[in-house]
Amino acid sequence: MRGRRAYRTRFLAAGAAVVTVAAGLGVRTVADGALAKYAGDALYTVLICALVALCAPRARPLTVAGTGLVLSWAVELSQLTGVPAELSRHSAVARLVLGSTFNAPDLLWYAVGAAAAWGVHTAAPASRAPGPRTSASR
Repeated sequence: MRGRRAYRTRFLAAGAAVVTVAAGLGVRTVADGALAKYAGDALYTVLICALVALCAPRARPLTVAGTGLVLSWAVELSQLTGVPAELSRHSAVARLVLGSTFNAPDLLWYAVGAAAAWGVHTAAPASRAPGPRTSASR
């Protein structure tokens, strides 16, 4: 039963990653300015959370969201070093993944994305699948 739950979680996480990328592209298509930027920040963290769940399907929703938030903050704070800006000048992928310029409000929007990912992960059927529950799994 545990393997089946992990498979289901991975399947849902992969689907969530695809939907998140589509949502990000959609937001950029229909909106601009602060709305598109901050929605993109939140969705960036949602995508990272989906990828964390894909890699660690048995992780608790809070662990997935916390890991996504910490990774997002680490990327943002690394922008203070100038390294992401330099890499972004040479690579479109680096620009998409690492960004280039630190913006403090982004840290808040990453937290919004992590909270949204936590909520969805908590409510997802794979998180509530029947099976033996121990005090360690609660």
